[in-house]
Amino acid sequence: MIEVRQVSKTFNGQQVLFDINHSFEEGKVNLIIGQSGQGKSVLAKCIVGLYEPDAGQVLFDQRNFTDMERNERSQIRQEIGMLFQGAALFDSMTVEQNIMFPLQMFTKKTRAEIQARTDFCLDRVNLAGRNKLMPSECSGGMQKRVGIARAIAMNPRYLFCDEPNSGLDPKTSIVIDKLIRDITQEYKITTVVITHDMNSVMEIGDRIIFIHQGKKWWEGDRHSIITANNPEIESFVYASSFMKEIRTQLQKK
Repeated sequence: MIEVRQVSKTFNGQQVLFDINHSFEEGKVNLIIGQSGQGKSVLAKCIVGLYEPDAGQVLFDQRNFTDMERNERSQIRQEIGMLFQGAALFDSMTVEQNIMFPLQMFTKKTRAEIQARTDFCLDRVNLAGRNKLMPSECSGGMQKRVGIARAIAMNPRYLFCDEPNSGLDPKTSIVIDKLIRDITQEYKITTVVITHDMNSVMEIGDRIIFIHQGKKWWEGDRHSIITANNPEIESFVYASSFMKEIRTQLQKK
């Protein structure tokens, strides 16, 4: 579990986050949603230590990350897996080498152990035997799956995903969503996903926090968000004509 307690953040005199309190649960897909520029990414960066909160605390399983020294933070960071928006693979490395990179950097595993873990992770994301491909030879969906394989290579306790379906077609997005959900449940990871994708919200939103104007505006799950009596939520969920039609049909029932 990750706990955020009264986290605030200001840039150049402009407050971006206001006293955010929230718990991200283990074994659940926790979504951070909201319109652009409302503070979602800033909150995530405060959680992982890329930004220092001006006030408040971040706790990883009751360990106060905010007050830790640099070497103590390094230990927790090795427990965090990251899936970046564009997969962020190293173009000059093979699929296999991309996954091996964190294992070579941060563990003392033997070459055989690293190879075994790499093969396991590739198999887990349904890319067994694709070790020697270059990222340029992979489709967008495959690159995201390689990114997930690299993110879980260190057997993380926490997984952060930044817009995991960005640039993907709807069918491939569902595959990525299902993979994130299955890995989260299988390994009891605390997963935090930043997304604008309503398909992801409805597919895997175990717990959802809606950020508006830098504040925690609403929380719930994928079932309750559809009927949330909140104008800002309605504006976000029913932004498209298709979703507006669904709302009309729901209101008629």
